[in-house]
Amino acid sequence: SSGINAEYGEIENIEQHELLNDDNIVIRSTGNITMFGLCNKYNTTFPQRLIAKVAPEEFSETINKVNRELRRNVNFTWKAFIAGCLCCCCSCGLTMIPPLLLSNKSKKQVKKVLDWENARVYNKIGLNWILRKALCEQSPMLEYVIVLERIHQEQILWID
Repeated sequence: SSGINAEYGEIENIEQHELLNDDNIVIRSTGNITMFGLCNKYNTTFPQRLIAKVAPEEFSETINKVNRELRRNVNFTWKAFIAGCLCCCCSCGLTMIPPLLLSNKSKKQVKKVLDWENARVYNKIGLNWILRKALCEQSPMLEYVIVLERIHQEQILWID
């Protein structure tokens, strides 16, 4: 229970201090399937706060790449989850392991797409895409959101 509360407090702190930062743009999910906090589609509407920072085509291309990856992976995870639920009694719950592994793979794939897009375009103009857990707007559940944050100039100039 303390581990859950610690994780919840950590998410709450991220929500309050980082996600609600005026510099960050939070893109929430809009899909109809959510598996383990990861939805199958993110909002493709161009945020007004990105005008004069990013071309709408670049933003659209990035979100569409993420949505393609999610559509491919989350839908398959959903099918594996349904199959696991049907066979759960016979396997003592072991059939729920593949959907969990597939969900983790989906998160890694989305992070890989975001890292690629950061290296290709966004880090060069002082922006960075991140996949983060956050509290849902209308429920106490967690979801993954995409955060577009501004990299401060000293972070760009640091040498590794």
